[in-house]
Amino acid sequence: MEDIKLIEAVERYISGQMSPDERVYFEQLRKTNAEVDQMVFEHTFFLQQMNRFDDVKNLKATLNETHIHLGEKGLIKAPRLKGKAKVVYLYNRYKKVTAIAASIAGITALTISALVWSLSPGKPANKQDIENLSRDIRNINQKVSQVQKQNQVLNQKIDGVKDQAPAESNIPFITGGTGFLIDTKGYIVTNAHVVKDAQHVAVQSSNGKDLFAKVIYSDIEKDIAILKITDKNYKPVSSIPYSIRRNGGDLAEAIFTMGYPRNDIVYGNGYIASKTGYNGDTLSCQITIPANKGNSGSPVLNKNGEVIGILSKKENTVEGAAFALRSKYIFEAVNELQKDSSYKNIKLPVASTLKGKERTQQVNSISGFVFMVKVD
Repeated sequence: MEDIKLIEAVERYISGQMSPDERVYFEQLRKTNAEVDQMVFEHTFFLQQMNRFDDVKNLKATLNETHIHLGEKGLIKAPRLKGKAKVVYLYNRYKKVTAIAASIAGITALTISALVWSLSPGKPANKQDIENLSRDIRNINQKVSQVQKQNQVLNQKIDGVKDQAPAESNIPFITGGTGFLIDTKGYIVTNAHVVKDAQHVAVQSSNGKDLFAKVIYSDIEKDIAILKITDKNYKPVSSIPYSIRRNGGDLAEAIFTMGYPRNDIVYGNGYIASKTGYNGDTLSCQITIPANKGNSGSPVLNKNGEVIGILSKKENTVEGAAFALRSKYIFEAVNELQKDSSYKNIKLPVASTLKGKERTQQVNSISGFVFMVKVD
């Protein structure tokens, strides 16, 4: 079994299937162990001869078929032979090629015999060499096991590097919009048009730090998307101060929002102007809060600190009007996402701790949970 493993290691080395660490170790083993080095040489020669033998065999078959075909067409003179006579004729015709093929086959057989003989445990003259070789094989297996463990650690480090802050990877992010936390473990909701066709996504909190994220859900029709912060530097928060209201807001209800139309977070307030959106759209409601580029995806909250919608893009055909996607679609998006078992643990905030507080206190509590969304 050990011998078979060594042969497999040699074949992997020759075919280039070893990892860089395995290859470095194996090449060092070749330098220090003449028998292993000789085995690599012989096995390489063996494979080369096998390939050449196969090529010659194919060439011979092609020549036979071509010669017969030309003879049948009358393009060359060839005896019409059958059975043993045809075999003798073809042998005489291609005896040179046959001799070459036979030579290669002989060399191949000798090479195989040499390999088997050199690895045979019953070879009395080299018993000590076999024992040494077995020990080396065990060492190889141990080293390979160590390398595999090192590769696992290395892969984990590589995965960690992939999830590091985008600022370290020199990705040219630009401001796309705003998003806000809906789960303490790093789930953020925003508009789908903010992250549409994005190659990379990052989110930046009020402290100015970029965190790498990915889009895990998007519904273009409803214009809602959910992001997951994947950056290793993100630390899950203990709780979210605001809640999400299922039934949205009421006409003339006072509302406010926080978003990133520029690099600093911006506060805006107003009221619900209509319970429907543009052209009677029932997905959204019309609000009086100014909506500028970068505000898309901002939370729209009432006086009790309950999210009643997501500020969406402004309709250019409606002067001074802005719209918010109703908050019930956040619940629908999460329900759809939870059909994937990987996201079963999403828990939306159900209670607001902001009720009865002054607006400045509410804004200060919320600002750390609202993010600038950057895209590339």
